[in-house]
Amino acid sequence: MSGRFSNIELNPRKLWVRTRFNYDKLPTADSQNSSPLFGSPFAKSWKSRNPWTDRRLRPRLSLSRMIMLLVTTLLLVSMIGSTIFKKHRWHGDRYKEERKKYHWEHYPRLRGFWNGVRTLVPPSEWVSEQTFAKSAETGGPEDWMKQKYPAISKDNKEPPMDPIPFNPYKFDSEAYLKDHHEVNPCYIDEAETIEAPDIYAYPGIPQNQTAPFFGSLEEIGMNDKVCFERFGRLGPYGYSYPREEGGLGMSGKSEAAGANKIWATEKKVDYRDVSWASAQRRCYDKNKHRFVKNETVPAEGEEAPPPKKKVPRHAYILRTWTGYKYSDYQILTIRAMINELSIKSGGEYDVHFLLHVKDDSIPIWSSEEVYRKTVEDNLPKEFWNMATLWSEQQMRMYYPEPFPNNVYNHAKAPIHSVYRSAHFALQWFSQVKPDYDYYWNWEMDLRFSGHYYEFNNKVGEWAKQQPRKGMWERASRYYIPELHGSWRNFTEMVEEEIYTSDEKPVWGPPKFDNTGMLDPLDEVIPPRPYLADDYEWGVGEEADIITFNPIFDPAKTNWVFRDDVTGYDLELPEPPRRCAIITVARLSKRLLDIMHRETYLMKHHMFPEMWPPTVAFHHGLKAVYAPHAVYFDHNWPLEIVDGVFNRPPKPTDSVFGWGEHNQLGNSFYYNAGFSSEWWRRWLGSRENDQGGADEEETGTGRLCMKSTLFHPVKFEKGSE
Repeated sequence: MSGRFSNIELNPRKLWVRTRFNYDKLPTADSQNSSPLFGSPFAKSWKSRNPWTDRRLRPRLSLSRMIMLLVTTLLLVSMIGSTIFKKHRWHGDRYKEERKKYHWEHYPRLRGFWNGVRTLVPPSEWVSEQTFAKSAETGGPEDWMKQKYPAISKDNKEPPMDPIPFNPYKFDSEAYLKDHHEVNPCYIDEAETIEAPDIYAYPGIPQNQTAPFFGSLEEIGMNDKVCFERFGRLGPYGYSYPREEGGLGMSGKSEAAGANKIWATEKKVDYRDVSWASAQRRCYDKNKHRFVKNETVPAEGEEAPPPKKKVPRHAYILRTWTGYKYSDYQILTIRAMINELSIKSGGEYDVHFLLHVKDDSIPIWSSEEVYRKTVEDNLPKEFWNMATLWSEQQMRMYYPEPFPNNVYNHAKAPIHSVYRSAHFALQWFSQVKPDYDYYWNWEMDLRFSGHYYEFNNKVGEWAKQQPRKGMWERASRYYIPELHGSWRNFTEMVEEEIYTSDEKPVWGPPKFDNTGMLDPLDEVIPPRPYLADDYEWGVGEEADIITFNPIFDPAKTNWVFRDDVTGYDLELPEPPRRCAIITVARLSKRLLDIMHRETYLMKHHMFPEMWPPTVAFHHGLKAVYAPHAVYFDHNWPLEIVDGVFNRPPKPTDSVFGWGEHNQLGNSFYYNAGFSSEWWRRWLGSRENDQGGADEEETGTGRLCMKSTLFHPVKFEKGSE
């Protein structure tokens, strides 16, 4: 046996492998003349000596010999077939036996997610599932041992409280009007007869509902004392009334006790002829005074009034592509985004579709007719005129080759492919539409159960108040409130870890060997030494990048794309870099401008999830990981969670690499498996033989959850 195969263990499980052998190249009867064997002198001599080539020389078979041959053949086929079947069955059984559970799958399943609206209690009486389970084990306070929600009656399935409008806008408050211009109300139609709808929440929480492991609504400043169910959240956007009335009629088989109470105060909107692009434009025009500097000139002899604060403008960008199918659930989500972020906010946001045209041969930049047809073929009518088209070919012209000195292209894809350079289109968008202060990069498989304006606004305000001291170090860790305590405690803990580590804290733009970098801005140079700063620098400064997963150092992990670095001197060490998994983020115009200049001037480039955080890091910009609520479907011990996610013993254990299986059971990561299940159960779907309309009807009712961000949700369905 040759050296190539001499060390192979003859393991039956390893024999069933796919090879790269091309069976099409085997010679056939039709290809004998071209075969190196047939047609050779050897072949001729072999043919002349072979009795089977001459019919007259072939031996004749007697009847008995034919029967014996047939019986022998059948026995051999039977034996071979039996052996193969046994091997297959043994292989399958062994595979099942060897399928070991991940360590976290051994922890108890959490079930409080599935408690419905009939178990609602006032927030002051709510006890989380984890606390309830712990008290059962340790003999905690007896009050915690009791499920305090009202007894569920077969005769009365109404929730114990009524839904109320959820209004996070404070535009009419005295405190707001003191510093800001008044907000003119916006309407959905041009005649200003259709008011922008409210959404509804229950002023309570299902008893023993599961608490998040990461993040805190209270810390971010969001309302954590309400929950949202599908009728109050999606009903005003057409979920619960028929198409004949302008809705989508999706709730016919859904458990709906008490759901109609929202229509006591809410009017149904006929969405059949709505143009959201026109509604957004009108809303901005009515409120332009909020977004430009106050230029009021006082009359002679009068004192100038104090200037009003300029309100920043946001582009909320949905990253979509040609051929994308918009389900009714997706349409509900997009209507909610536009209404809550743009129309109800008086034009603070504009929702855009950044639509990737996959076919490079379509001349989208040279024909208005082709451009319009491409939009109309790939977006529902109500969203026409909200799209900006782009293609990879367009990006090749905008950011032309060469991009030299790549360290390692693990994806084996061209640099202009969307897989490696999704940020190219975002950078370009910020240059052709430069009138925004912030750009939200939002993916189509994200879902949110709460109110969009509350979430986006509070995340931005919270990030603005974060100091720069310890900023990068805090952003690299998951915040676990039940373990770390308050955010102040968490901040002090991180500071102590910095002092006891061998690494210097980040303070301003990092210094590293390079042969070409843009100069940092003057305002990012620290005003005082690190130790002299009392968490003052950066407070009140808007964040240049807000991410929704930690911003980690990929060099300390085995994350697969950590070396996809281009344009830097290969004779020098790789530049320091940072990364946040999932490209979802809020980016400032300042950051996008620098990313654009780094790309076209310096030919610098990195994998999309690494590029914006790294540019912010290199240029000393303000970066924040927003600790939104993330849930787990197993009840991990908190010390184990902290050890696995925040301080893995070696790079290969990092949850941003080979250890990412630890993310499967949570509600927010690129491969989170629990996110889709929970979201569809909230919509009324039956998942894994659990939930659905019948169980909701006979059990605790439809689900009601706090504000939660989900990713990924690849498809949706409800009660069927």
